Amino acid sequence: MLGWAGAAGLAWLTPFSRMLAREAEEAPRGRPARSLILLWMAGGPSQLETFDPHAGKRIAAGTTSIRTSMKGVEFGAGMIQTAGWMDRMTLVRSVMSKEADHERAVYAMKTGYRPSQTVVHPSIGAVVCHQLEDAGMDIPRHISIVPGGSPARGGYLGAEFDAFQVRDPKGPIQDIHQPAMGLRMDRRMEDLTVLERSFARGRPADLETGRTVHRASMERALRMMGSEQLTAFDLDRVPESEKAAYGDSAFGRGCLAALRLIEAGVRCVEVTLDGWDTHVNNHGLQGEKIRVMDPAFAALMRDLEVRGLMESTVVMCGGEFGRTPKLNPLEGRDHWPYGFSVMLAGGGFRRGHLKGSTDPEGESREPGEPVTVADVHATIQRALGIDPERELKTPVGRPLALSEGRVIGDLLGG
Repeated sequence: MLGWAGAAGLAWLTPFSRMLAREAEEAPRGRPARSLILLWMAGGPSQLETFDPHAGKRIAAGTTSIRTSMKGVEFGAGMIQTAGWMDRMTLVRSVMSKEADHERAVYAMKTGYRPSQTVVHPSIGAVVCHQLEDAGMDIPRHISIVPGGSPARGGYLGAEFDAFQVRDPKGPIQDIHQPAMGLRMDRRMEDLTVLERSFARGRPADLETGRTVHRASMERALRMMGSEQLTAFDLDRVPESEKAAYGDSAFGRGCLAALRLIEAGVRCVEVTLDGWDTHVNNHGLQGEKIRVMDPAFAALMRDLEVRGLMESTVVMCGGEFGRTPKLNPLEGRDHWPYGFSVMLAGGGFRRGHLKGSTDPEGESREPGEPVTVADVHATIQRALGIDPERELKTPVGRPLALSEGRVIGDLLGG
């Protein structure tokens, strides 16, 4: 909801923003969300320095904590701005994965399935775009900003559901401008049409339109190049005061771009902050990442709230696993899939809710109230109005459910 801003405070927003904000004010609570923002902490952030500190305990190794806006919940000392939003978010401290290798764990966290030799599963963003109706978008509905080496993929749903990859929004977005204009472009398209007819012979085409996948992709690209919706990428249109709140970083600019893209109608935006794999100098390196993540995360939450987009957008913040309770000889923390933290907020998720707990002594690999990676996916899908038990057929005819997890009901509602 708009909270302190109110309907009277919407004059500075775009017309589309004002429409969305009024819809959020007037709509009954409980309507499924329609968009997803995934803040991907690549490498595996330490729960002990972020969302699950055990200050004063041996496993903290000197890490201190601060109070949050939710009574009894503390964050790592560097999470100053994000701590103010805990009373409007759901924190799961007991996520369990069966994967401790980076590549396999990234696959599991992004798809909700363990890697398989027989099928490539779609990422959560691809599922969202496949299941929710097209909002009449000219630009891609699935976007990955500063994706690193593991961009979200469409899997068995097809390459059309792969995330459109964007580098740091500080500069021009690559590959979105027409290579020619006017008559020159028209002649190029005529020549391409001749080649396309030859290319299409013997290749499968859509039964309704007769277009090959290549032709459909080309038409989507041309439509995007001429679309006004591309202005969502243009951060030069944003006042400096707004940009400053997110921090001077690729991740901060990515979060601001994600806000604008969701506002424009994009279904899923993934923004990556790499560098959390701290096998050496854990405290120093985690601190560097936290200083980038904290202001951007908090600013995104604030602007989603002000623009009336919080109830229609699910936000997930997490990485492929956590870090070990014990420091290694190099003052680092190693991989830990046995109870790590994922933050959830926005449409459908409870405000001010804590789920699960970890051993303050760091001895147990069994957290309290464990939640599997698949459970996280099933619950996000339910929040978006998607039935996680729905089965789709892979290209070879194998039926697969959208998720093999269970919906964690106490994370939703309220």
